[in-house]
Amino acid sequence: MSGVQHITVTEDEGGQRLDRFLKKRFPHLSQGMIEKFCRKGDLRVDKGRVKANSRVAPGQEIRVPPIPDSAPAPRTEGISEEDAKFIQSCVLWKDEHIIALNKPPGLPSQGGSGQGNRHVDGLSEALKFGYKDKPKLVHRLDKDTSGVLLLARTDRVARRLSEAFRGKTTRKIYWAAVAGAPEPKTGTIRFGLVKAPGHGRGGEGEKMICIHPAKVDKTEGAKRATTDYFTLHILGQRVSWVALVPITGRTHQLRAHMAEIGNPIIGDGKYGGSSQENMGDGWGAQLGGEISRKLHLHARQISFDHPISGKRITLTAPLPEHMKRTWDLLDWHEKDVPADPFEDLK
Repeated sequence: MSGVQHITVTEDEGGQRLDRFLKKRFPHLSQGMIEKFCRKGDLRVDKGRVKANSRVAPGQEIRVPPIPDSAPAPRTEGISEEDAKFIQSCVLWKDEHIIALNKPPGLPSQGGSGQGNRHVDGLSEALKFGYKDKPKLVHRLDKDTSGVLLLARTDRVARRLSEAFRGKTTRKIYWAAVAGAPEPKTGTIRFGLVKAPGHGRGGEGEKMICIHPAKVDKTEGAKRATTDYFTLHILGQRVSWVALVPITGRTHQLRAHMAEIGNPIIGDGKYGGSSQENMGDGWGAQLGGEISRKLHLHARQISFDHPISGKRITLTAPLPEHMKRTWDLLDWHEKDVPADPFEDLK
């Protein structure tokens, strides 16, 4: 077991995620251990608490707590044949550089407290398809959010895709069913977001609180956030089908923003409980009857410039089963709406 270490980020190491920086320095350090260090506040950058996906900059000092001298037996080798077939069945598209999944709801993108190895990052051992290393996540979706998720098959492609996400050249369109009818039907939400700590021992249950744009700069920890929305269909003022484009990529941004304007996403127990005020009939995030209680938020489409060929790639993910049943019950049809309803607004 090593002692506490203080490492200074070099010029060449700047710009990468903290977890990737650490894994290069300490190859046996697991993702789960890094996440745990961050949750407990043992891992710090310039004396401040950080997340595993925080970016490091040249000159920053990283405090690394004592870590084991060797890694435990890798758990990824124990992926069952059933799980391997499951994650392979989620492949939406792939080439020699990128794999795109249609992530099902309920499957975390990465590991965390109590998650074990059944998450996309862990199961991606079954997505090597002849490559030496498993593909790498370049962005994430919430556990209960379904839809398009990209993985890079090499470090070079991972860096370029990450740069594309930061540079906002990648475009994502989400579909959601929300309570009530947004007013106006099309608009932009600009509330900032600040994290309220959760009540669990490791900070579990954290929630994002919306902050008026005029107060963001005066609120410690708050970050600006922007979401475009477009109402595709309204059913009796009780429920609407909306398209959402996150201009920024904050934690729980779409869920918190829609709840803040009074139209929480159906099935959102964190941001749209029965006490949530909305423009519908007061049912909050549940419609009752045969409508599923699962979260109705789906990463429907992603467009990006291929980091090797330069070609613009657009991928579309079919709805998960619970949302498809809701669409059928409400008589909503994919063919009746444009793939990108925001196109005419540009």
